[in-house]
Amino acid sequence: MSGGPFTVQVPKGYRVGGWEVREPLAGGAFGSVYAARRRAPAGAGPPDLPTTAALKFLPTGTRTPRQLRHLAELAGRELDLHRRLRRPRLIRMYEALTVDDPEHPELDGATVLVLERARESLDAVVERAGGGPVADGPALLAQIAEGLAQLHQAGWVHGDLKPGNVLLLDRPDSRGSEVRLGDFNLAAELEGTHAYTPAFSTPDYTPPELLWSEVGERGQQIRPTADVWAFGVVAHLVLTGTLPMPGASVPARRDATVRYARGAEELRLSPGLSPEWRRLIADCLARTHEERAAHPARAVLRRVEELAGVGRSPRLPKRLARRLSGPAARRSRALIGASAAAATVAVTALGYGLGVLSEGDGGAAADGKAARAAYGREELRTDAGVPVAYRRLIVDAAHRCTREEVTPALIAALLKAESDFDPDLSDPARDEYGIARWTPRVLGSYLPPDEVPATGEPEPPFPPEVSIPAVGRYLCVIAPRLDPGLRGDRQVLVAVAYRTSFARVNEAGGVPERNRGYADRVARHLQEYTPRGER
Repeated sequence: MSGGPFTVQVPKGYRVGGWEVREPLAGGAFGSVYAARRRAPAGAGPPDLPTTAALKFLPTGTRTPRQLRHLAELAGRELDLHRRLRRPRLIRMYEALTVDDPEHPELDGATVLVLERARESLDAVVERAGGGPVADGPALLAQIAEGLAQLHQAGWVHGDLKPGNVLLLDRPDSRGSEVRLGDFNLAAELEGTHAYTPAFSTPDYTPPELLWSEVGERGQQIRPTADVWAFGVVAHLVLTGTLPMPGASVPARRDATVRYARGAEELRLSPGLSPEWRRLIADCLARTHEERAAHPARAVLRRVEELAGVGRSPRLPKRLARRLSGPAARRSRALIGASAAAATVAVTALGYGLGVLSEGDGGAAADGKAARAAYGREELRTDAGVPVAYRRLIVDAAHRCTREEVTPALIAALLKAESDFDPDLSDPARDEYGIARWTPRVLGSYLPPDEVPATGEPEPPFPPEVSIPAVGRYLCVIAPRLDPGLRGDRQVLVAVAYRTSFARVNEAGGVPERNRGYADRVARHLQEYTPRGER
């Protein structure tokens, strides 16, 4: 995101959710960012919302079906990453909204991401440096490398790392800047060693193998080493004020990159670099993916921290593989494959209100995506933010229970309240893991007999393919144990019993005082996810 054209024009003073739009901040081909102030009444919306934020408006469906699919997929990538990852060096998303304003068709249906507001981008800092080194450049690079390592460790590739997507916030102690990586339109989750992303990355920061690679049905194949290359370019720019490849234009620098990758030219880095920085940047800008793979982001991070003279960042947690055994493993592998395919479905499929896939446009593949996105739509809204990857699991889990309180909308609301649909949630202090915050002891009681380990307690992580069906089974058991005369919405009470216990709900005669905040969140999401006319 840069200071380019504003694809979504929003007038100053426009209200969306509890926010009032102020001045424009940045624009690009796939969205526009505006400053905003919180105008909602006290107590409205999530409790931790700040007074100021940045609103990223993503285009509406007033385009051709092909354009819409591209834009929807890009928006879906960003939403997916924001909803699933919580890392200190990634820009924070507070909430996601959908504009409901038929009187303004150019805005009606637009998705709005409410993001942490940055002071400026690294792009602006580089421009102020006027072709020279950026002040505190090594310290900033250490934070950028930390963010990149966090992304890779979580199994994601950024896909478009550049100064415009490095955001700077003021430190609370007023000593320097805090770095956040942002703009995850092209971010993609790894499937083994690769991910797939649209071929829209910025040429000056794109590794040579992607400049001539083919674009398949799922997009362009990308690896984490693409981000390592981009980091090398950013580091050279920050430390010297110049790009590493020669040329006065983007096409000239792209041609120079190709000649270098093919061995026709040597890499000529700025003489202003120290020998240590020169070696590091040369490793990041190695000609081939295989050479760069010897220098993963976590190793680059440690080298940068040493060169910058800053303290070592906390050790990244080991990324645990989601492994099961026996019949559960076979089911999990099949479902994970389906979920990976569904991750590229348009935002319409994800339920964020950006239009619908047109019939007859895109063939059987589009029809399949639309079918997954619409699964259970009579009972679970498709435009309210339930990730498409979990729709079938949620709907099927509810259908296995004959209790009328246990609906797809209830399970979705419960998962939203428990984890914000984060499949990798880990809370060792509470011994709770996964999208449904299961404790190993309780989960073991609600697994099918052939999936229960010999110890009786499964070991985390707990993938959604295991966690969500177990939620349906658990709710079906506790719903009839709630007293019939309890005060409050019966479905909300079932969810609260999941969070605490049916005995405590019965004892309190309704929602226990300490669970009122949780009950309010479930009630709000239950209303959001239930199709109109069903409640």
